[in-house]
Amino acid sequence: MNSGLGFGLISAQRSPGDPRSWTDLYREALDLTVRAEELGYRSVWTTEHHFIDDGYMASLLPMSAAMAAKTSTIEIGTGVMLAPLHHPLRLAEDAATVQLISGGRLTLGLGLGWMPVEFDALGANLKQRGRAMDEILTILPQAWSGRPFAHQGSVYRFPSIGVRPTPEVPIPIVIGGGAEAAVRRAARTTEGFFSNASPARVGEQVAWGTDELARAGRDPDSFRWIYYTVMFPGTNPDAAWERGRSHVHAMRWKYGDMEPSASRSGELPEPPPLSPETEEKLRESTLLGRGSDIAEQIAGIRAAAGVDLDIVARSYFPTLSYPEQVEVMEQLADEVAPLV
Repeated sequence: MNSGLGFGLISAQRSPGDPRSWTDLYREALDLTVRAEELGYRSVWTTEHHFIDDGYMASLLPMSAAMAAKTSTIEIGTGVMLAPLHHPLRLAEDAATVQLISGGRLTLGLGLGWMPVEFDALGANLKQRGRAMDEILTILPQAWSGRPFAHQGSVYRFPSIGVRPTPEVPIPIVIGGGAEAAVRRAARTTEGFFSNASPARVGEQVAWGTDELARAGRDPDSFRWIYYTVMFPGTNPDAAWERGRSHVHAMRWKYGDMEPSASRSGELPEPPPLSPETEEKLRESTLLGRGSDIAEQIAGIRAAAGVDLDIVARSYFPTLSYPEQVEVMEQLADEVAPLV
């Protein structure tokens, strides 16, 4: 069983009423990465969206390069880059650069994306995103080989060229998503899957992936299952929820506000009041309490999955102050990481 704990998803978002600038938040994100390595986290993950009014991180590979330059051992993962929004050759070049700077510590997590305004503004076709992803997954290994190659697909076309520099350590790719097609695509063509499904659904995802691995003649033991889930520590589950409720709510609510925020200006809006129904759902999907409480829930998720899982604590909350965020990281590292 894999040991240790990953941390993320770092997004460097501003919050209503917070005096910190984006400069402050990016500096803190780098400081958190250094602290994560010091605390023994095995990985740190970023996350991508575009045009959001709170500045949700848009440029993951430049940030990953900065993280790599500040650290020496921790795995640096993108969770995930929205691949169809990026030209595959630039994606290949930028990822290779991060891999060289990091000494081989990059894991490139890729996803399809879902928000129309991002595709429209960046000149990508939302309806072609699946085909774009398939072509990108064909292009990247060829680009990293250093040998000239050409590509003539339905989405991307370019003449015979060699992409340099090349990574000296292979760059593992994992796919993030929830749909069966995403899981099967990962099993056919990449090194792993990045999931945040409910415990009831993660077993279903594993079944899809296992089936596709068998169809492709791939060794299931070589395939990596990464599971990220929201965790908030406390002296007991009730105390943890009381402390974390507003932060979990703000993080989750923002996803529904992203599309309208892309063309909005002015002060950042506060999340709406938390209804009892929404609060119940949020609490059910958050791992809460002491280290032993959270570890017990993780054990249940692993049992439901039926495979080894790398666990990532989605415990970066933009509404926390920096000292509060470090405290959460320290509690998880001290109490949860030794048990998983």
